[in-house]
Amino acid sequence: MKTKNIMIVGVGGQGTLLTSRILGALTIEAGYDVKLSEVHGMAQRGGSVVTFVRYGDKVNEPIVEEGQADVLIAFEKLEALRYVHFLKDGGAIVVNDQRIDPMPVVIGAAKYPQNIIEELAKKHRVYKVDALEEAKKLGNSRVFNVIVLGIAAQHMEFSKDEWLSVIEKTVPAKTIDINKKAFELGYNL
Repeated sequence: MKTKNIMIVGVGGQGTLLTSRILGALTIEAGYDVKLSEVHGMAQRGGSVVTFVRYGDKVNEPIVEEGQADVLIAFEKLEALRYVHFLKDGGAIVVNDQRIDPMPVVIGAAKYPQNIIEELAKKHRVYKVDALEEAKKLGNSRVFNVIVLGIAAQHMEFSKDEWLSVIEKTVPAKTIDINKKAFELGYNL
């Protein structure tokens, strides 16, 4: 199999690292060579968190180069805009329609861009979801990242049962049921 490149971006505390661990565990179980890389940019202060997951028959390095990501999973829409140049032609963006103001916006030194998702959709295949609202309907706002992952899973070659099995083994035991419900919700959107 040719190497598949997935990029997961968000803001500190949004579950970016857990999401990459789920995807990494899934690809390992499927027998692929897998490389993961994490980049934290002041994540504890609301900064960007970027993870790369690369899998295939043979993967030599963990970093996804610009223009090479098959799927860009974004837990916040400004992060999608910030990293869209990593997406390859024909790639897909799965974006949570959530706004989290970065520090320059908070202090008034910058403005939050308008119409981000609409602008991205002019050049790319964009799948948007208000995952935070959907997660609240499930009773746990913290599982919004797994809803987004469920949508992204539709762009990968693994079965729903394979995903659910890995989620069960990866998330904290007390959150297995809600995470599985969140994944299924996203997968069925």
